[in-house]
Amino acid sequence: MMLFGKYHLVCRLTSDALLPYFKGSTFRGAFGHALKNVVCALKRQECRQCLLNRKCLYSVVFEKPLPEESSRGARISGPPNPFVIEPPLNTDIHFQEGSSFDFNLLLFGDVNHSIPYFIYAFEQMGKIGIGRRLNGKRGLFKLESVMVGDKPVYNSSERKLRAGDTFEHISLLPADLSPQESFRLKVNMVTPMRLKFENRLKADLPFHVLVRAMLRRVSSLFECYGEGEPELDYRGLVKRSEEIRIVEDSLRWYDWRRYSFRQEQSMLMGGMVGSITYEGKIGEYMPLVDLCSKVHLGKQTSFGLGKMKAEKVS
Repeated sequence: MMLFGKYHLVCRLTSDALLPYFKGSTFRGAFGHALKNVVCALKRQECRQCLLNRKCLYSVVFEKPLPEESSRGARISGPPNPFVIEPPLNTDIHFQEGSSFDFNLLLFGDVNHSIPYFIYAFEQMGKIGIGRRLNGKRGLFKLESVMVGDKPVYNSSERKLRAGDTFEHISLLPADLSPQESFRLKVNMVTPMRLKFENRLKADLPFHVLVRAMLRRVSSLFECYGEGEPELDYRGLVKRSEEIRIVEDSLRWYDWRRYSFRQEQSMLMGGMVGSITYEGKIGEYMPLVDLCSKVHLGKQTSFGLGKMKAEKVS
């Protein structure tokens, strides 16, 4: 079981903005800068050398070490970030002042209790600006409200967080379908997905590769931010997944460039887009599919990459 919060941030641009085709990396970079300004107590101290690094929210969100006592730490090469930013999915790059500007923030684990800090950081992010400079300044915006479902939890006029839980508990539920039930499952890539298998990134997704990625994602999230890695038949799940076949495949690789402020260089980024349909005894994998459809999958999920949507098809 793990705490999970999905927060919808309603914003409005207060100046023109120039943003990339895929906006997730821009959002993540600006958010990291704003959060560090908000919570860092020792501004010039390297996070890894800081005495506060296991307590500081910025360090927990961006520089988190592996748990000191891990039930199966060898399965986790590095801790995942406890957040995902789901940016606007439109492909526009030039936005006019006054345009609406909404996005989602997903939080995993105890950082949900720190939602006021995240809200304040996004307010500051709006004042710092995002995207490329236009007329000497980046795009500015105002955070107007934060919603959880249809429930408002914050608005800029009151500047007060409403009482009550803003998150839920999620777990890997038992399959409600027979493991022997055979059907077709179509997986759509809502945002580009980056999966590495045998140390390679490519637009090729046999079902067993998808299953391996889902098992890694779920085990690492629950190990770091939940009640521990789920007790699953990992080898058996992978072995049986090799029998699931592909019946339709329209996946392709899409590349774009992003600028990394941390590495101070332009980087080529890419991922799978399109859809793929599998057929076979998929029932026992549906809890993994449903959960990973919520929490994203693959590399750079904090940018909003790896969002998928799955549906049974005839």
